[in-house]
Amino acid sequence: MPLTRHVRPIDLKSVIMNKKKVVLQLIAEQSVMPLYYYPDKEVSTQVLKALYNGGARLVEYTNRGENALENFLELRKVTDKELPGLKLGAGTIKNKIEAKQFINEGADFIVSPGMMEEVADVAHDNGLLWVPGCMTATEIVRAEDAGADLVKLFPGSLLGPSYVTAVKEIFPDLMFMPTGGVELNEDNLSAWFKAGVVAVGVGSKVISKEVLAKKEYGLIEEAAARALMMVKNIKLKIAASNG
Repeated sequence: MPLTRHVRPIDLKSVIMNKKKVVLQLIAEQSVMPLYYYPDKEVSTQVLKALYNGGARLVEYTNRGENALENFLELRKVTDKELPGLKLGAGTIKNKIEAKQFINEGADFIVSPGMMEEVADVAHDNGLLWVPGCMTATEIVRAEDAGADLVKLFPGSLLGPSYVTAVKEIFPDLMFMPTGGVELNEDNLSAWFKAGVVAVGVGSKVISKEVLAKKEYGLIEEAAARALMMVKNIKLKIAASNG
């Protein structure tokens, strides 16, 4: 009589949670979220490679132009073929149609500029991390109720590190990431991480318009590596000072 092999059923909920957990862990480890958009597909591809070569394993490509979806598809292909370990997310996702489009093209996570519950629903249904942009306590409450684990504080330059200190006491189970106006210098970054952010989002400070116009991808690689190292050293100093 042949032996019957017992096959354990797939725990779909566990698989979904693991996908979110992997991205969240990577965000906490890298602590810098590079984000950008450029209308030219080849330039977008070279920027992604430069960020990867600089050490980034988590990148947000923003939906800020008519070529964004087509470019994202190319970036997905390049990532799968040449950039192992990279998690590629879609940003500036403002409605469920955009969310579905970018998820269908392989987005690893979804970032919204504001509190869009319909985007949250699509992301959750597909087992992806959803990061909403919030500015007020009311928006953060809504984000938490909608299942957010990580909240993007936008614009970071307007809110400041002291805002993080205040809201973390009210929302101890949420992680925060300021984006917009974060300065890549030790004083500014130290203030953010001492306040308790898990990461910072950076765009033009790493990928400037001037560098893009001149296609100086080596400078992007250097800027990414410098930002990652600076944050790593700052976090080590904070950990040492905390005992």
